[in-house]
Amino acid sequence: MSMNSIYDVKDVSLYDIFTHAEGPKGKLPFTEEFLRKSPSGHIFGMTLNAGMGWNPERLNDDDVLILSTQGGIRGEDGSTIAVGLHTGHFELGLQMRAAADELARHGAIPYAACVTDPCDGRSQGTTGMFDSLPYRNDAAIVLRRLARSLPTRKVVMGIATCDKGLPAMMMALSSMHDFPTVLVPGGATLQPVKGEDAGTVQTIGVRFASNEISFDEAARVGCSACASAGGGCQFFGTAGTSQVIAESLGLAITHSALAPSGQPIWEEIARQSARAVMELKEKGITTKDIITDKAIENAMVLHAAFGGSTNLLLHLPAIAFSANCRVPTVDDWAAVNKKVPRLVSVMPIGPVNYPTVSVFLAGGVPEVMLRLRELGLLHEDVMTVTGDTLGANLDWWEKSARRQKCRERLESLDGINPDDVIMTPTKAKERGLTSTVTFPVGNIAPEGSVVKSTAIDPTVIDEDGVFRHTGKAKVFISETSAIAAIKNKKIQSGDIMIVMGGGPKGTGMEETYQLTSALKKLSFGKHVSLITDARFSGVSTGACFGHVGPEALAGGPLGKLRDGDLIEIIVDGNQFEGSLNFIGTEENRLSYDEAAEVLKKREIHLGLQPNPALPDDTKLWAELQSISGGIWRGCVYDVDKIIEVIEAGKKVLADQKSKQRNR
Repeated sequence: MSMNSIYDVKDVSLYDIFTHAEGPKGKLPFTEEFLRKSPSGHIFGMTLNAGMGWNPERLNDDDVLILSTQGGIRGEDGSTIAVGLHTGHFELGLQMRAAADELARHGAIPYAACVTDPCDGRSQGTTGMFDSLPYRNDAAIVLRRLARSLPTRKVVMGIATCDKGLPAMMMALSSMHDFPTVLVPGGATLQPVKGEDAGTVQTIGVRFASNEISFDEAARVGCSACASAGGGCQFFGTAGTSQVIAESLGLAITHSALAPSGQPIWEEIARQSARAVMELKEKGITTKDIITDKAIENAMVLHAAFGGSTNLLLHLPAIAFSANCRVPTVDDWAAVNKKVPRLVSVMPIGPVNYPTVSVFLAGGVPEVMLRLRELGLLHEDVMTVTGDTLGANLDWWEKSARRQKCRERLESLDGINPDDVIMTPTKAKERGLTSTVTFPVGNIAPEGSVVKSTAIDPTVIDEDGVFRHTGKAKVFISETSAIAAIKNKKIQSGDIMIVMGGGPKGTGMEETYQLTSALKKLSFGKHVSLITDARFSGVSTGACFGHVGPEALAGGPLGKLRDGDLIEIIVDGNQFEGSLNFIGTEENRLSYDEAAEVLKKREIHLGLQPNPALPDDTKLWAELQSISGGIWRGCVYDVDKIIEVIEAGKKVLADQKSKQRNR
């Protein structure tokens, strides 16, 4: 490479440079009062809009901001100019355009701004995962800053799809208490006609290493898994769950979650949402009227009925905090999961692994709500972005042509009975569906933990419905060493893997899907349990216990376990209760309390430390969220608490300096 090769310009017309242009024609629609009283920013804003080609005569229309997580560069003809970080944000420009056109037709000036997002699948097992959860807070901050940077905004729309961008968008919108807002879910990727879904395909490396898949098959299924260029993954993971939560909150219009990306009905949802939010403006309905304590409870109920990702235990509390609502506790989650039946059959927890688009066609969120309505589990009086209450929306849905046509399409296209995807409570019970999430405690997890208990392989659950596993610990101080042990066949049936140092202080609370997926796909994996202070992908299944608190690097007992320690795990699928306890060794068994005392006296595991590659940005996030209540409060930034701690620290430092001067 040289200067000559870089600047080898053969087209001399490049130098036909102009320094002036005519500028837009027409006049700005000023009034004398506007010029006298408006801040210069409002006046200059009109100049900018005219410069960008907007009709000057319409510059008094309402300003509406569309925020998106769009990524990649897609050509007008659909060709790929630059790939995004994931399919979830690659096609969002189509929804943005549809929304903008509709807003303009309704007398608004649409603005568009983007804060794109990372892919948890792409960063699995890499240092990229150290930025995943912290990104959510940063993105929410930037989205809020962008909204405030358009001080003339009347309405804000959000368009997002995936694991962190969508929760960040919901946090941002929910904080706009006095403005009308609406969320447009970015939809789902299509399932390949022949091949594996995007969750299963992430295990091809470990399956090949274990001689359970051929090289050619790995290459083939790896290529075909994402069968369309847009949308969140086909399984009901964090992306799909977040879309369902948005609609359950009333923040997205009825039957908008999980739509097939790139298809007409998906694009139309953006137009419908634009019409809805303009109507909210006319009616004076704002975000604080929609996201209420009752709406948060409805979202928790739908999370349980769908069998949602455990990552929403981090995100929904953060949304509630942003909306100035009551933040749900571990006890609240446990209570909801005890009373709400799981009704949806969807991958990865089945019992039949229908993709998320099938759930959409079967009726999606409103269809599940019809079932829950019969049980009296919903607050039907809450307001939604349709401008009507939830109860009114469900009355419409039950008799709508949209419901009938979507359900008929699922049956005629794929031969699937919609009632096998979204079941009645009676049918779900007959099929063996149980509540999804259990929150074990014990001397290893005194602050709690979480397991997707319904996804534990039924063949390892005792006849009384209780999962019991007592075995020796194999301790790992990093996910890297743990996955290496699996690939090198050092994990055996009956082992209990302890993976510590994966909490906020260690790795930014990384996802450990490569571990959970490896155990799920290996023939003996159902006989191995995993306990960690990290978190899991929404597609994770098996006897995998995450979110253990306190985290190891904060002095939690998890960080004091040793190889050979005897661990007892109990998960009662009937009462939805569980425990994780160290009980001594095979030679010297201890009571729970005796074992807890042993752990108190032990030093933290030798070598346990924050990952050396942990970015400073993530270290700062870890400390700020810890001050604010930690993972069970949603990893939020509670500014008042942070300021209180900083002021207390400044006072201590000042006192120390004063004492030093007086010596």
